[in-house]
Amino acid sequence: MLLPFLKMQGLGNDFMVFDVADEKALPSADALQRLGNRRTGVGFDQALALFPARSAHEDVYYRIFNSDGSEVEQCGNGARCIASLIAERIGRREVRMNSPGGRITALVREDGLVSMDMGVPNFSPESLPFEASREADVYPLRLGEKEIRIGAVSMGNPHAVIQVPSVSDADVDTLGPAVQNHARFPKRVNVGFMEVVGPERIRLRVYERGAGETLACGTGACGAVAVGRRLGLLGEEVQVDAPGGRMIVRWKGPDKALWLTGPAVKVFEGKVEV
Repeated sequence: MLLPFLKMQGLGNDFMVFDVADEKALPSADALQRLGNRRTGVGFDQALALFPARSAHEDVYYRIFNSDGSEVEQCGNGARCIASLIAERIGRREVRMNSPGGRITALVREDGLVSMDMGVPNFSPESLPFEASREADVYPLRLGEKEIRIGAVSMGNPHAVIQVPSVSDADVDTLGPAVQNHARFPKRVNVGFMEVVGPERIRLRVYERGAGETLACGTGACGAVAVGRRLGLLGEEVQVDAPGGRMIVRWKGPDKALWLTGPAVKVFEGKVEV
């Protein structure tokens, strides 16, 4: 079967985007893994499957799959790409979207950037889930003979945030998988390495579940700012510099929705045998 798709990217975080008429037509996990291979397939960090809206209150329903075939709840850069595509289809700048990670409202700006209401950050350990006796700003995490300190937050998907002196020197390849697969995260976790440049700017690298380190992670940017702001390190609007480029995160504080702004770019269209 030939599957029409669109390749998109947000700050180098790249996606294969395709429509699915019903659940039975969704490619299997094995098929998605083959398609995600950058040498023999289309190549992507995540596949974004678009389904018809499930209610009159939304314009699209979507599901997200990593390049290893596993499904995840949310993806900020991917959601921006979906919003840009759906806005073009429906001829309206405001797009209402739904996914396993919850509802999102997005606004495609005149300059082409996409701003999204990512909801209220959830610091409850149960929301990630994360095994902890109580909610805290920072948690100790034992890794063999070493102990590190992390912040933990859900942005519809789970994030652990480690503050580092320099992202360039951060041990992402070792600490990333060690924290991601820690027994205290029964569903694994995305791991962010945050360097605070100042109250209005951070540098960030993210080791994502099922994809490894990516050039940018939208929900990772949101999670890092939420943790940093809760610790009193960051202001209301923060520039997040990822290896792939810049995002803006705005959060007024507790009980307020967090907004993410960044680009969404079409790369090419194609058809592939599934």
